Amino acid sequence: MHIIDNEIAALLDEAAARYNSPDFIAADPVQFPRMFSDKRDIEIAALLASTIAWGNRTMICRSANKMFGLMDWQPYNYVMDEGYEDLGEGNIHRTFFNRNLRHYLRGLHDVYSKYGSLEDFAAAVGAPGADAPAWHLAAAINRSLAAANGGADDCRCLPLGLDKSALKRFNMALRWLVRNDGIVDLGVWNALKPSQLYVPLDVHVGNVSRELGLLERKQNDRRAVEDLTDTLRALRPDDPVYYDFALFGVGVNS
Repeated sequence: MHIIDNEIAALLDEAAARYNSPDFIAADPVQFPRMFSDKRDIEIAALLASTIAWGNRTMICRSANKMFGLMDWQPYNYVMDEGYEDLGEGNIHRTFFNRNLRHYLRGLHDVYSKYGSLEDFAAAVGAPGADAPAWHLAAAINRSLAAANGGADDCRCLPLGLDKSALKRFNMALRWLVRNDGIVDLGVWNALKPSQLYVPLDVHVGNVSRELGLLERKQNDRRAVEDLTDTLRALRPDDPVYYDFALFGVGVNS
């Protein structure tokens, strides 16, 4: 863990406070889970919106609008009614297609049929007590997806090489579901604590973190996520991922 000097700490605090604001929501995929009040809708929307969250944010939001439109803006009912089986060929976002969405929703149908909510599933598979809850839960979801799809895997839904994957988009979904400061993130889960979250690490955040001296590792992989999150815990042990807002903001405007 690096020692964060006072100047960098002040920069992070200022940027995080600026971007952890209601103004952040309108241009970000977090707007989609925020459109729902039922926890099950929120969970499904968080998973799906984060799954396609790569590339230009305007394009991501446009694609998410299309995707939830296919569900008549009722994601939980759509999953449980198996409406996805009627999807023809088509594209959702870049290299994520209708067939990938169908694969994902088949697995979620099984999860919700057996456990009632994704949070209860997370608790049942032991994620809260795991050393790395995000990766533990992602592995369990991948197993459910494969079981519901005749044993087939699909890396477009969740990464498969979890020993190395940074799990950027899934860590972002968990940030939305678990952080509970009442500003941007929804905080609808109690099974995990904010202290158990990991920074959603992409190329942008990795580069900014290195420029600020927060991260030495060159690869944007699982170990880098763990190293960066450990460093940020020195500032906020109970909520290190708060600084995801800072790293995003500094990166966008540097």
